[in-house]
Amino acid sequence: VDLMESGGGLVQARSSLRLSCEASGRTENNPDMGWFRQPPGKEREFVGSINWNGRDMFMADSVKGRFTIGKSVNKNIFYLQMNDLKPEDTAVYYCAAGPFAVARGQRYDYWGQGTRVVVAS
Repeated sequence: VDLMESGGGLVQARSSLRLSCEASGRTENNPDMGWFRQPPGKEREFVGSINWNGRDMFMADSVKGRFTIGKSVNKNIFYLQMNDLKPEDTAVYYCAAGPFAVARGQRYDYWGQGTRVVVAS
């Protein structure tokens, strides 16, 4: 599975931003999709996940109520909608895919190259 993120950039605090992740290649096993982020100088952390049919969304407590994950209707594109952004959301955001990833404890086999988000105060 090949993953390509897009949509990062520099935004002001309290604004919104939508990241996209397009999945291609061997997606016939309907992998779970996840979003992770790595803030500057910190380890990568889980943001949220969704299953291939666009249901069963899980979000980290740090973003719950502000971030959601969605899936396009007819395309293999997943979104991370980020609202009310805070400076602490500054990070490189990665999308990931893997069969039964959620059941395996959010363990993913395929990763995108990442897209940088900077939130200015």
